[in-house]
Amino acid sequence: PELPVNKAVDLGCGGGRSVSRLLEKFPESHVTGVDYSPLSVEKAREYNRDKIDEGRCTVLTGDVSSLDLPKETFDLAMAFETIYFWPGLDRCFAQVAGILKQGGYFMICNESDGADAFSLKYEKIIDGMKVYTASEIEAALKKAGFSEIRVNHHYSRPWIAILAKK
Repeated sequence: PELPVNKAVDLGCGGGRSVSRLLEKFPESHVTGVDYSPLSVEKAREYNRDKIDEGRCTVLTGDVSSLDLPKETFDLAMAFETIYFWPGLDRCFAQVAGILKQGGYFMICNESDGADAFSLKYEKIIDGMKVYTASEIEAALKKAGFSEIRVNHHYSRPWIAILAKK
């Protein structure tokens, strides 16, 4: 859906490129980036310095399992290629629900739908990584109180995009 977004948050923002894309997509909005890694936060701040200086962007160090963000504030929460490393979807998705306004959306994009052998091999070589299936993600979203969950699969790759409404 076309969303009126005043405040968006990118959870697991890494080096800040997706924060920049959100700022472009929603030119009247404020975007907050959150990452567990202080190095990533530093890189994201460098990458988005102009928007930070304009007051349109904030980048913070944080843990999605215990978000230190204002409750019921964001219209949109995004997680690009990051839930693989979240410490338990139930708890983390409940945290995301807590910071979203009623009627806000949570979008998850993964380059693995949890069914392709190529991606699953990374669970064995990357410490703390868990590749989830679309149905596992959907179940955790429902448990956290999300509804209107839409799962979109890429036509030729094992990619998924999931949109859920609070």
